[in-house]
Amino acid sequence: MAYITSTHLLDRVHPDTYVVNDPFWVRNSPEKLLVLDFPDLTPPTLITRNIADIRSFREKHGDIIVKPLYGNGGAGVFHLRPEDPNLSSLMEVFTSGSREPVIAQQYLPAVVKGDKRIILVDGEPIGAINRVPAAGEARSNMHVGGRPEKVGLTEREAEICARIGPVLREKGLIFTGIDVIGGWLTEINVTSPTGLQELERFDGVNGAGLIWEAIERRLAAR
Repeated sequence: MAYITSTHLLDRVHPDTYVVNDPFWVRNSPEKLLVLDFPDLTPPTLITRNIADIRSFREKHGDIIVKPLYGNGGAGVFHLRPEDPNLSSLMEVFTSGSREPVIAQQYLPAVVKGDKRIILVDGEPIGAINRVPAAGEARSNMHVGGRPEKVGLTEREAEICARIGPVLREKGLIFTGIDVIGGWLTEINVTSPTGLQELERFDGVNGAGLIWEAIERRLAAR
C-alpha cells in the first residue's frame, strides 16, 4: 500500500510537475500483469490462488516457475519440477501472508544462458545486457548473483520491442526495462529498472542522458 499511496500522491503533482514515469500508469501497469496484453509474446502464464489450477498447469507444461504477483528483485521465485513435492507447502506460505494470487509460468530452459534485460527509452530500445544465473541458482537478478554480460538484440527481441514500444509511449512510461528469456517476454519493468550502469560499461551507451533527452522532448511538446 505504501507503493500505491506514493503513486496517488505523485498523481497530485503530475503533470504540473512532470513525474517520470507517469504515476497513473506505473500504478496501473504492474510488471507481471502488463505482459498479459501480449499473449503471443509471452510463455504460458497462469495467475491464480487455486492450487488445483497450478497442479493442472504443471501437468500440462512440466517445469514451472511460481512467484509472487507483486514481488521484485527475484524475491520468492521458485522453480518447481513435475516431481517436486513442495507445491502445497509453497502455496501455504504464499497465501498465509497475502490475499493476492501468484503467477505461474512455464519454465524456460534458455534461462541458464541468460535472462536478457532490454532498456527502452520512450518506447525505443537503447541496448541490452544479459544476466546469467549463478551455478545452482534459478534467478538471474544481479543482486542475487546474476552475472551481467555484453549482448546485442536478436530479430525476435527487436520485434518484441516494436510491438510494445507504442504502448509504453502512450502510457508515458519513458524509462522501462523488459525481461526476455529465449525469445519470450516475461516482465515489463516500469519502476526503476536496473541495467543502465552495465549498459554504459559494456556498450558506452549513456542511457541516463537519453532518458533526460526524452523528458526534455516531452516537455517541449507540451
